[in-house]
Amino acid sequence: MSLVHAPRQHAIVLGASLGGLLTARVLSPYFERVTVIERDGVDPAPVARKGQPQARHLHGLLASGLEQMTAYFPDLPEALKTAGAIVADLAASMNWYTHGGKRQRLTLGMTSAVMSRPLLESLVRERTLARANIELVDSCAVLGLVTNPEQTRVTGVRIDRRSEHEGPTTLRADLVVDCTGRGSRTPQWLEALGYDAPPESIVRVDVGYATRLYRRAPGDPLGASWTLVTPEAPRETRFGGLFPIEGDRWIVSVGGWQGDHAPTDEKAFSEYVRRLASPDIYRIVTQAEPISEIMPYKYPYSLRRHYERLRRFPLGFLVLGDAICSFNPTYGQGMTSAARQAAALDATLAEGVTGPCLAQSFFKRAASIVDIPWQLAVGEDFRYPTTTGPKPAGIDLLNRYVAAVHRATLVDPEVCRAFLKVMNLIEPPASLMAPHVMLRVVNANRRLRGQKARSLEPVLTRP
Repeated sequence: MSLVHAPRQHAIVLGASLGGLLTARVLSPYFERVTVIERDGVDPAPVARKGQPQARHLHGLLASGLEQMTAYFPDLPEALKTAGAIVADLAASMNWYTHGGKRQRLTLGMTSAVMSRPLLESLVRERTLARANIELVDSCAVLGLVTNPEQTRVTGVRIDRRSEHEGPTTLRADLVVDCTGRGSRTPQWLEALGYDAPPESIVRVDVGYATRLYRRAPGDPLGASWTLVTPEAPRETRFGGLFPIEGDRWIVSVGGWQGDHAPTDEKAFSEYVRRLASPDIYRIVTQAEPISEIMPYKYPYSLRRHYERLRRFPLGFLVLGDAICSFNPTYGQGMTSAARQAAALDATLAEGVTGPCLAQSFFKRAASIVDIPWQLAVGEDFRYPTTTGPKPAGIDLLNRYVAAVHRATLVDPEVCRAFLKVMNLIEPPASLMAPHVMLRVVNANRRLRGQKARSLEPVLTRP
């Protein structure tokens, strides 16, 4: 638990998505009041808001993300279970098809969660707002930042509470944190105040997918497992997921890179699913009762804003979550990244860092958190020749080795375990380069080549 210093008066968090809620929870011991401002109306029920198109699609919470959220909300795993989510060692129940085979099931020893994004967010919101000094103001537009006359310190925000029809007002604060996500206006606000906007890294991926919900029979044996199909790039472009979620429902998301997007026409959607490696996804799509429309989502590029590179930044202001870095969502890293950034803010405040050092220290920590999932996502995306953007040096050579790791996970549980720890952001990518792992990767690929060669031998028959 964080060391609690004498609280300052008021903090404002812009955005009531997961990143904003976790940030509000982190700030509550350090400030007398914390106000969360949300543009959309917030329904207490677990439903996606207008400004959350991604929330309607498939989500899973990585092990390190659940661990971090549990540190702030100890009863969250049990609340998820009670609501119908699967909270377990998901490595033991995976049906993960890739590179011409199926990954080895195993015991990872860490708990992850499968549920709808609105359910997770509603439970986190309920627990955050249960703290006496945190208030949510929804249906409220943020018009801009308010500063001191020298424009060196942010002193609040201009807001318009649309539901109250009072017109714009000013809300004062000692600290404002922008958690408004990918569409953050902080770069424009900074430039208007005479500061530089952060440098950006943009990696264009042209990913598009479609999602549909289906009714799940309580006795369906598939309901105790989850299914994922990931492509062998660049030869394949399509992916798919089938997750059991609360309310006896299936959520199916399918799509692809390089413009190979899933259609929303029912017949074409079914045919798209049929071509995936998993027969389980196709069975559900063709046999289960659909209970939603087919919902499309397009993700043209990943975006990283390098606030850690700025030499000047106004006091009393920070940026966190997707407003710093928005990853290709097919890798499921965003919620965990936001949780770990919030924890980094907690650690920075607990050390008593104030003044100009606060932004400098926090952005440096946030950048180190973002580095690994960004490296993982961008590395995978650059398997496709049409991907554009700042390409890491040596990534083609590294990807050849990572492809060998993917193949090895089909036959070697230890390599699969090492891979899953990296994917869950438990271990760094460099752990896959450990000598004992590399040896197993080499031996597993040699074994696979031998199996393939034997399968291609002609069958000799006697006359």
